[in-house]
Amino acid sequence: MLPKEVFLSHSSRDRKFAQKLAEALKQHGIRVWLSQRHIRGAQQWFDEIGSALQRCDWFVVVLSPNSARSTWVKRELLYAFMHARYEDKIVPVLRLTCKTKEIEGLAWTLPSLQKVDFRGSFSEGCRNLLHIGGVRYRGR
Repeated sequence: MLPKEVFLSHSSRDRKFAQKLAEALKQHGIRVWLSQRHIRGAQQWFDEIGSALQRCDWFVVVLSPNSARSTWVKRELLYAFMHARYEDKIVPVLRLTCKTKEIEGLAWTLPSLQKVDFRGSFSEGCRNLLHIGGVRYRGR
């Protein structure tokens, strides 16, 4: 099933990677909610995050040691696990190697999900991520 809009959860320390990933998805016609793009100054950022989580139909979480320590990534991920519309639509993206205990710290069920590996080739990671959503990769 094609994603209508993807919620991209990440640590602020992984911002450049998240922006690059969001741009790649956007180039393939997929709308992406990304905090630094969609939260403007003076907005209630927690309300904006909540609205996006309620609206989006796919959840991509960028995994790194930074995100494993992020309280907000954990909160966003737990929200996704608790809502049926995200069932089978939570996709962990492995940006940097994480220990299993770090991943379990975000959500105890997360290690059981198939991860899309971006540690080697960004293009190959994009191809695999888009394939999950039924989108054909148009690499450069």
